Amino acid sequence: MDENVWVYRPVAAYQSGMDLTGFKVEASDGSIGKVDKHSEDVGAAYIVVDTGAWIFGKEVLLPAGIIVRVDPKEKKIYVDRTKDQIKNAPEFDKEKHLGNPDYHQQVGTYYAHPRPRPMM
Repeated sequence: MDENVWVYRPVAAYQSGMDLTGFKVEASDGSIGKVDKHSEDVGAAYIVVDTGAWIFGKEVLLPAGIIVRVDPKEKKIYVDRTKDQIKNAPEFDKEKHLGNPDYHQQVGTYYAHPRPRPMM
């Protein structure tokens, strides 16, 4: 993936100013939770997903570049990662997220280079 993982893809149908809070988030293999917070900061766009009971109430930070589609009618966001890939991502840390470029680099690197799915 050569593009910036922190930028919404043009094909995702995200429109600037759209409020994604409360949208359901679908991984490639099922639902992972709802958007708690989102940002459209230039070069640093993301969504924070509250996973509820799926990962014991954990929140995850997903860079906007992994969003493949936003469906405003259904209030759903589709990402191109599996539940396991998201579950195994660096843990969301609110303190580090708020101003630590190393943390964003770590998360960005993880999502820019997805691990292959295990063979069944």
